[in-house]
Amino acid sequence: MTVLAIDTSTNVMGVSLSKDDSIIGETITFINKNHSVRLMPAIDLLMKECNVKPKELTKIVVAKGPGSYTGVRIGVTVAKTLAYTLNIPIIGVSSLKVLASNGRHFSGLVCPIFDARRNLLFTGLYDFRGKETVNIIEDCNIDRSAWVEKLKLFNEPILFIGNDVAIHKDFIKEHLKESAVFVKNNLNNQRPSELFNCSVEEKEESIHEFSPEYLRLSEAEANWLAGQEK
Repeated sequence: MTVLAIDTSTNVMGVSLSKDDSIIGETITFINKNHSVRLMPAIDLLMKECNVKPKELTKIVVAKGPGSYTGVRIGVTVAKTLAYTLNIPIIGVSSLKVLASNGRHFSGLVCPIFDARRNLLFTGLYDFRGKETVNIIEDCNIDRSAWVEKLKLFNEPILFIGNDVAIHKDFIKEHLKESAVFVKNNLNNQRPSELFNCSVEEKEESIHEFSPEYLRLSEAEANWLAGQEK
């Protein structure tokens, strides 16, 4: 089994290849550049470096959001196109779950965060302490004040992960006190190798029905709907 994993849901652009459940190659950058221009060349280079031909791929895994609207669309579009062309299965994984998995060895709950502007968060709550990942609170788009009130109900440490945590760190510490734990910088980016690891818990999806999970409308869509209502 040879699996290609793709993540362009944030400023991170990552691609990994696994063979027989072992990661054989990984390409990842953490910079704000055009994913649409760089993704296919990155896939092509990695496959050549690992001596893997397209016809050898048996599955495509992709981070399906939430995150950057444009970034998510790019990754999902490329993944669906490859899966359709090669006639192989596709699996989508929550981008938040991929990020949260960096804290899988933490002895408490894990909270990944993407900033959604105006004090809103893309977030969820995960527990990795059992044999399977448990999504304690499903991924959501929520005001940070409402989110910390939910987290106060859990009487245990919570690990916050993500580059955007820095934006809300003081607010989180003020409300959750000693319950809030923060990771070092090198764990704040999601990795495509973790995307592959997370995919083993997910089901294959129909290529034609597969779609991104934005968790909210884009600003343009929201404005259009508001205009229609008026």
